[in-house]
Amino acid sequence: MFITGEFRRTVDDRFRLMLPPELASLISDDDCEVIAAKERAGCISLWRPADWQKRLDSGISLLKAKIESGRMEQRWSDVQRLGRLLSTRHQSMKLANRSRLLIPEGFRSFLGVDAGKEVVVVGAVICVEIWQPDAWNAVLKDEMPEFGELFKDLTQ
Repeated sequence: MFITGEFRRTVDDRFRLMLPPELASLISDDDCEVIAAKERAGCISLWRPADWQKRLDSGISLLKAKIESGRMEQRWSDVQRLGRLLSTRHQSMKLANRSRLLIPEGFRSFLGVDAGKEVVVVGAVICVEIWQPDAWNAVLKDEMPEFGELFKDLTQ
């Protein structure tokens, strides 16, 4: 699976968003479940639940091993901070009609989009991202000049 594409969509008055069906099918499981995750201000990402769980389990397993070996003794405040972020970072949800997403209440202000406003839906290879348009344009402005070098570096 290699998810790409850029689509403009409008958030309706109930904070629902119609995802492009070709992207929705790539990030939802057979029960239309997806994981929404807060990424960076102005962006939430959508993941296939099994892929998200694999990433989460891998990171937690590594952290537990470090705690058990005593390597985190001086970093308890960082461990607690990580716990707080993990507690509020992601949420499981179900797509209605296989592609309609209700943006969860706790994610709306993080995304920075009001009802009736436009968002940009972007395929990010391994997930789908939903961007507040100004945040997306800022990312493009900052990262597009490095595209050629990044592509070359990752494909050689």
